[in-house]
Amino acid sequence: MEFRVDRQTLADAVAWAARTLPTRPALPVLAGMLIEVTDQGELTLAGFDYEVSAHAREEAAVTEPGRALVPGRLLSDIVRNLPPHPVEVFTKGSEVVVRCGPAEFGLLTMPVEDYPTLPQPPARAGTLPGDLFATAVGQVTPAAGRDDTLPMLTGVRIDFEGDTMWLACTDRYRIAARELTWSPDDPDFTAGVVVPARTLADTAKAIKRGAEVAIDLGGAGDTLIGVSGGGRSMTSRLLDDQYINYRSRLTGTWSSVAEIPVAPFVEAIKRAALVTERGTPIRLAFTADEVRIRAATGDSARANEALGVTLTGDDIDIAFAPQYLLDGLAGIDTEYARLECAGPTKAALLTGIPDKKDDEEAPPETDTGFRYLAMPVRLTS
Repeated sequence: MEFRVDRQTLADAVAWAARTLPTRPALPVLAGMLIEVTDQGELTLAGFDYEVSAHAREEAAVTEPGRALVPGRLLSDIVRNLPPHPVEVFTKGSEVVVRCGPAEFGLLTMPVEDYPTLPQPPARAGTLPGDLFATAVGQVTPAAGRDDTLPMLTGVRIDFEGDTMWLACTDRYRIAARELTWSPDDPDFTAGVVVPARTLADTAKAIKRGAEVAIDLGGAGDTLIGVSGGGRSMTSRLLDDQYINYRSRLTGTWSSVAEIPVAPFVEAIKRAALVTERGTPIRLAFTADEVRIRAATGDSARANEALGVTLTGDDIDIAFAPQYLLDGLAGIDTEYARLECAGPTKAALLTGIPDKKDDEEAPPETDTGFRYLAMPVRLTS
């Protein structure tokens, strides 16, 4: 095996493949990264941990096709610190030599014949723009649970109904959901799966901007999902598809509806949170034309700030964990947000208000497809 490739190209590809390498591999061979080059000039790097696989494909100047298995994390560290010169990689005896300008490294190869067969993704289900996919995943994954004893809550629920895709996460105290349009290969395609949130978030962040993303998903009984775009691809085992009926909880009758300028509201919450301790909520008192944002830590510190808003319906005094509010607001990319409440002890819905365009008299009375439902903290006084 021998090839030559741009240093940054190699670094990006190695970083992608290294994301699946286990820190404590069940088998030593799983710590390896598979390098393969073909006589058509294609370089493929792959990592696998029996749950998730990652492939990176790039063009390279191939002198001799072949494949080799090397310690993946060590290769990643080496390539990340190479000088800015083209990189030559070739096998020499029992080593893979990495040469870049004046620097040269030799990595002892691992037995490539012991490496497990990489999973093949299911059939193509459809496509969507990579930027849209990355935005949607970034909006919902902050609400995913972190408790591995409840695997369902650590995943992203993805529902497909024709050309509509829903993504949702919940940790039982909040729900983040995004509705978007995609292009299914079969117009009547319908499916519902749960994908590990960390895997999907890492994948969405790393796919090159502007690339089209393909979703590979089989029928009932299939245990894998594939996501690919811009020379990067991954497969992941699916989690149990049992999930709460989240969509039914994102509608309701609201007695108080506030329209809030997002950027000033975020800054005010961050300032108020400076005086809070872990578990201390931010208190929001809405009246007709303002919200008063308050927080305190016993008698040692307090914060009090007013912000202009528009309230329709009843005045309301409600409290939230500050990070829950900030996570929801981070998913809104419009100038104004809408907070809908049905009382101080019932879940409140946060959505974005579509920005008014210059040629429109008023924005449509809809949201932007992103919905964030959060349980308030019960006020004691």
